[in-house]
Amino acid sequence: MYKVTKYPHGTFSWTDNTSTNAEAAKAFYMELFGWGNIDIPISDDMNYTMFQNQGEHAAGFAAMMPDMQAAGIPSHWTNYVAVDDVDALLPVITENGGTILFGPMDIFDSGRMIQFQDPTGAQLGLWQAKNHIGAGIVNTVGAMCWNELLTKDADAAKAFYSALFGWEYIVDENGYILIQNRGRNNGAMMQMDESFGEMPSVWQPYFTVADIDASIARAGELGANIIIPKTEAPGAGHFAYMSDPAGAHFYIIQLIQAEPWEE
Repeated sequence: MYKVTKYPHGTFSWTDNTSTNAEAAKAFYMELFGWGNIDIPISDDMNYTMFQNQGEHAAGFAAMMPDMQAAGIPSHWTNYVAVDDVDALLPVITENGGTILFGPMDIFDSGRMIQFQDPTGAQLGLWQAKNHIGAGIVNTVGAMCWNELLTKDADAAKAFYSALFGWEYIVDENGYILIQNRGRNNGAMMQMDESFGEMPSVWQPYFTVADIDASIARAGELGANIIIPKTEAPGAGHFAYMSDPAGAHFYIIQLIQAEPWEE
Protein backbone atom coordinates (compact mmCIF):
# COMPACT_ATOMS: atom_id res chain seq x y z
CA MET A 1 0.00 0.00 0.00
CA TYR A 2 1.12 3.53 -0.75
CA LYS A 3 -1.76 5.35 0.92
CA VAL A 4 -1.17 7.04 4.27
CA THR A 5 -3.56 7.84 7.10
CA LYS A 6 -1.06 9.01 9.74
CA TYR A 7 2.57 10.14 9.85
CA PRO A 8 4.83 9.41 12.82
CA HIS A 9 6.53 12.38 14.49
CA GLY A 10 9.66 13.35 12.57
CA THR A 11 8.52 11.99 9.18
CA PHE A 12 8.32 13.99 5.97
CA SER A 13 4.63 14.37 5.23
CA TRP A 14 4.05 17.12 2.67
CA THR A 15 5.56 19.37 0.05
CA ASP A 16 4.14 22.42 -1.69
CA ASN A 17 5.17 24.74 -4.46
CA THR A 18 5.10 28.54 -4.28
CA SER A 19 5.30 29.97 -7.77
CA THR A 20 6.01 33.29 -9.46
CA ASN A 21 4.13 32.04 -12.54
CA ALA A 22 1.25 30.05 -11.12
CA GLU A 23 -0.63 29.49 -14.35
CA ALA A 24 2.35 28.00 -16.19
CA ALA A 25 3.71 26.00 -13.27
CA LYS A 26 0.35 24.51 -12.27
CA ALA A 27 -0.32 23.33 -15.83
CA PHE A 28 3.22 21.92 -16.03
CA TYR A 29 2.86 19.66 -12.99
CA MET A 30 -0.62 18.48 -13.85
CA GLU A 31 0.57 17.45 -17.31
CA LEU A 32 3.91 15.96 -16.18
CA PHE A 33 2.53 13.86 -13.32
CA GLY A 34 -1.07 13.39 -14.48
CA TRP A 35 -2.33 15.18 -11.39
CA GLY A 36 -5.84 16.41 -10.84
CA ASN A 37 -6.50 19.37 -8.61
CA ILE A 38 -8.79 20.79 -5.96
CA ASP A 39 -8.62 24.58 -5.57
CA ILE A 40 -9.37 25.80 -2.04
CA PRO A 41 -10.11 29.55 -1.63
CA ILE A 42 -7.90 31.09 1.06
CA SER A 43 -8.72 34.73 0.30
CA ASP A 44 -10.88 36.73 -2.10
CA ASP A 45 -8.30 36.46 -4.88
CA MET A 46 -6.13 33.47 -3.97
CA ASN A 47 -6.46 29.68 -3.95
CA TYR A 48 -4.40 26.90 -2.43
CA THR A 49 -4.32 23.92 -4.78
CA MET A 50 -4.28 20.33 -3.61
CA PHE A 51 -2.82 18.24 -6.44
CA GLN A 52 -4.62 14.89 -6.63
CA ASN A 53 -3.34 11.36 -7.34
CA GLN A 54 -5.70 8.37 -7.12
CA GLY A 55 -8.17 10.47 -5.16
CA GLU A 56 -5.57 11.46 -2.55
CA HIS A 57 -3.73 14.71 -1.86
CA ALA A 58 -0.27 14.40 -3.45
CA ALA A 59 1.25 17.89 -3.06
CA GLY A 60 0.27 21.53 -2.66
CA PHE A 61 0.56 24.61 -4.83
CA ALA A 62 -0.01 28.36 -4.55
CA ALA A 63 0.84 31.56 -6.35
CA MET A 64 3.53 33.59 -4.64
CA MET A 65 2.28 36.63 -2.73
CA PRO A 66 3.14 39.98 -4.37
CA ASP A 67 5.31 41.12 -1.45
CA MET A 68 7.40 37.94 -1.73
CA GLN A 69 7.83 38.47 -5.45
CA ALA A 70 8.82 42.09 -4.83
CA ALA A 71 11.46 40.87 -2.40
CA GLY A 72 12.97 38.73 -5.15
CA ILE A 73 12.07 35.34 -3.64
CA PRO A 74 12.25 32.71 -6.39
CA SER A 75 9.73 29.95 -7.07
CA HIS A 76 10.42 27.02 -4.76
CA TRP A 77 9.22 23.79 -3.18
CA THR A 78 8.84 23.70 0.62
CA ASN A 79 9.06 20.38 2.47
CA TYR A 80 7.23 19.68 5.74
CA VAL A 81 7.91 17.27 8.60
CA ALA A 82 5.03 15.92 10.71
CA VAL A 83 5.33 16.67 14.42
CA ASP A 84 3.17 16.03 17.45
CA ASP A 85 3.45 19.57 18.88
CA VAL A 86 4.75 22.49 16.81
CA ASP A 87 4.93 24.91 19.73
CA ALA A 88 7.00 22.57 21.88
CA LEU A 89 9.75 22.56 19.25
CA LEU A 90 10.19 26.34 18.98
CA PRO A 91 12.81 26.57 21.76
CA VAL A 92 14.57 23.45 20.44
CA ILE A 93 14.99 25.17 17.07
CA THR A 94 16.32 28.44 18.43
CA GLU A 95 18.50 26.91 21.15
CA ASN A 96 20.24 24.77 18.52
CA GLY A 97 20.99 27.60 16.10
CA GLY A 98 17.86 27.66 13.95
CA THR A 99 15.71 30.69 13.12
CA ILE A 100 11.91 30.86 13.09
CA LEU A 101 10.83 32.49 9.81
CA PHE A 102 7.09 32.64 10.46
CA GLY A 103 4.50 31.06 12.69
CA PRO A 104 3.37 29.19 14.61
CA MET A 105 0.03 29.63 12.93
CA ASP A 106 -3.17 27.66 12.45
CA ILE A 107 -4.19 26.93 8.87
CA PHE A 108 -7.96 26.93 9.27
CA ASP A 109 -8.89 23.49 10.69
CA SER A 110 -6.22 21.71 8.62
CA GLY A 111 -3.31 21.94 11.03
CA ARG A 112 -0.71 24.12 12.71
CA MET A 113 2.63 25.04 11.18
CA ILE A 114 5.84 26.99 11.27
CA GLN A 115 8.65 27.52 8.82
CA PHE A 116 12.22 27.85 10.01
CA GLN A 117 15.79 28.03 8.77
CA ASP A 118 18.36 25.54 10.04
CA PRO A 119 21.90 26.64 11.04
CA THR A 120 23.21 25.86 7.54
CA GLY A 121 20.62 28.08 5.82
CA ALA A 122 18.08 25.51 4.58
CA GLN A 123 14.38 26.19 5.14
CA LEU A 124 11.88 23.59 6.33
CA GLY A 125 8.30 23.47 7.55
CA LEU A 126 6.80 21.68 10.54
CA TRP A 127 3.22 20.40 10.30
CA GLN A 128 1.00 19.43 13.24
CA ALA A 129 -1.94 17.74 11.55
CA LYS A 130 -5.58 18.28 12.36
CA ASN A 131 -7.89 17.54 9.42
CA HIS A 132 -5.08 17.43 6.85
CA ILE A 133 -2.38 14.84 7.50
CA GLY A 134 -0.27 15.80 4.49
CA ALA A 135 0.16 13.59 1.45
CA GLY A 136 -2.40 10.81 1.34
CA ILE A 137 -0.24 8.82 -1.07
CA VAL A 138 3.55 8.42 -1.25
CA ASN A 139 6.31 6.38 -2.93
CA THR A 140 4.29 5.42 -5.98
CA VAL A 141 4.15 6.95 -9.46
CA GLY A 142 3.09 10.60 -9.31
CA ALA A 143 3.77 10.92 -5.59
CA MET A 144 6.51 12.27 -3.35
CA CYS A 145 8.98 9.55 -2.47
CA TRP A 146 12.07 11.22 -0.98
CA ASN A 147 13.31 14.47 0.57
CA GLU A 148 16.94 15.52 0.42
CA LEU A 149 19.01 18.23 2.04
CA LEU A 150 21.90 19.74 0.11
CA THR A 151 23.90 21.50 2.81
CA LYS A 152 27.00 23.61 3.22
CA ASP A 153 27.72 21.93 6.58
CA ALA A 154 26.53 18.34 6.91
CA ASP A 155 27.93 17.89 10.43
CA ALA A 156 26.06 20.94 11.71
CA ALA A 157 22.86 19.82 9.95
CA LYS A 158 23.07 16.31 11.40
CA ALA A 159 23.50 17.63 14.93
CA PHE A 160 20.66 20.12 14.56
CA TYR A 161 18.10 17.65 13.21
CA SER A 162 19.07 14.99 15.73
CA ALA A 163 18.34 17.49 18.50
CA LEU A 164 15.07 18.53 16.85
CA PHE A 165 13.60 15.19 15.75
CA GLY A 166 15.84 12.49 17.20
CA TRP A 167 16.96 11.51 13.70
CA GLU A 168 19.76 8.99 13.31
CA TYR A 169 22.00 8.55 10.27
CA ILE A 170 23.69 5.93 8.12
CA VAL A 171 26.54 7.21 5.94
CA ASP A 172 27.31 5.15 2.85
CA GLU A 173 30.67 4.65 1.15
CA ASN A 174 30.14 7.78 -0.96
CA GLY A 175 29.38 10.00 2.00
CA TYR A 176 25.62 10.08 1.28
CA ILE A 177 23.83 10.51 4.60
CA LEU A 178 20.66 8.43 4.96
CA ILE A 179 18.20 9.73 7.55
CA GLN A 180 16.55 7.23 9.87
CA ASN A 181 13.42 8.18 11.82
CA ARG A 182 12.19 5.51 14.25
CA GLY A 183 13.85 2.84 12.12
CA ARG A 184 12.30 4.06 8.86
CA ASN A 185 14.17 5.55 5.89
CA ASN A 186 13.29 9.24 5.92
CA GLY A 187 15.25 11.10 3.26
CA ALA A 188 18.90 12.04 3.11
CA MET A 189 21.55 14.75 3.35
CA MET A 190 24.49 15.51 1.12
CA GLN A 191 27.48 17.75 1.75
CA MET A 192 27.80 20.40 -0.95
CA ASP A 193 31.26 20.91 -2.42
CA GLU A 194 32.76 23.75 -4.45
CA SER A 195 31.00 22.55 -7.60
CA PHE A 196 27.73 23.91 -6.18
CA GLY A 197 29.12 27.44 -6.22
CA GLU A 198 26.96 29.99 -4.41
CA MET A 199 23.90 27.73 -4.25
CA PRO A 200 22.43 27.93 -0.72
CA SER A 201 21.61 24.96 1.47
CA VAL A 202 18.18 23.63 0.50
CA TRP A 203 15.67 20.84 1.09
CA GLN A 204 14.13 19.47 -2.13
CA PRO A 205 11.55 16.79 -2.98
CA TYR A 206 11.71 13.76 -5.28
CA PHE A 207 8.67 12.54 -7.21
CA THR A 208 8.34 9.02 -8.62
CA VAL A 209 7.81 8.49 -12.35
CA ALA A 210 7.14 5.31 -14.30
CA ASP A 211 9.61 6.00 -17.13
CA ILE A 212 12.52 8.36 -16.50
CA ASP A 213 13.38 8.83 -20.17
CA ALA A 214 9.82 9.62 -21.20
CA SER A 215 9.35 11.95 -18.22
CA ILE A 216 12.55 13.89 -18.93
CA ALA A 217 11.53 14.30 -22.55
CA ARG A 218 8.02 15.40 -21.61
CA ALA A 219 9.29 17.83 -18.97
CA GLY A 220 11.52 19.45 -21.58
CA GLU A 221 8.61 19.77 -23.99
CA LEU A 222 6.58 21.43 -21.23
CA GLY A 223 9.25 24.04 -20.54
CA ALA A 224 11.44 22.51 -17.83
CA ASN A 225 15.15 23.22 -17.61
CA ILE A 226 16.93 19.86 -17.25
CA ILE A 227 19.84 20.57 -14.91
CA ILE A 228 21.08 17.03 -14.25
CA PRO A 229 20.13 14.53 -16.98
CA LYS A 230 19.31 10.90 -16.35
CA THR A 231 21.71 9.66 -13.67
CA GLU A 232 21.95 6.33 -11.90
CA ALA A 233 21.40 6.17 -8.15
CA PRO A 234 22.96 2.75 -7.48
CA GLY A 235 20.50 0.40 -5.83
CA ALA A 236 17.64 2.90 -6.09
CA GLY A 237 16.99 3.69 -9.75
CA HIS A 238 17.58 6.59 -12.12
CA PHE A 239 16.88 10.26 -11.37
CA ALA A 240 17.00 13.68 -13.01
CA TYR A 241 17.10 17.18 -11.54
CA MET A 242 15.24 20.05 -13.17
CA SER A 243 13.40 23.32 -12.70
CA ASP A 244 9.82 24.00 -13.75
CA PRO A 245 8.87 26.84 -16.14
CA ALA A 246 8.74 29.26 -13.19
CA GLY A 247 12.15 28.19 -11.84
CA ALA A 248 11.31 25.88 -8.89
CA HIS A 249 13.77 22.97 -8.57
CA PHE A 250 12.86 19.33 -7.94
CA TYR A 251 13.88 15.75 -8.73
CA ILE A 252 12.12 12.94 -10.54
CA ILE A 253 13.14 9.31 -10.08
CA GLN A 254 12.26 5.97 -11.59
CA LEU A 255 12.66 3.55 -8.71
CA ILE A 256 13.85 -0.02 -9.10
CA GLN A 257 11.37 -0.91 -6.38
CA ALA A 258 9.11 1.48 -4.52
CA GLU A 259 8.95 1.10 -0.76
CA PRO A 260 5.35 0.53 0.38
CA TRP A 261 4.10 2.62 3.29
CA GLU A 262 3.62 0.74 6.53
CA GLU A 263 1.86 2.25 9.52
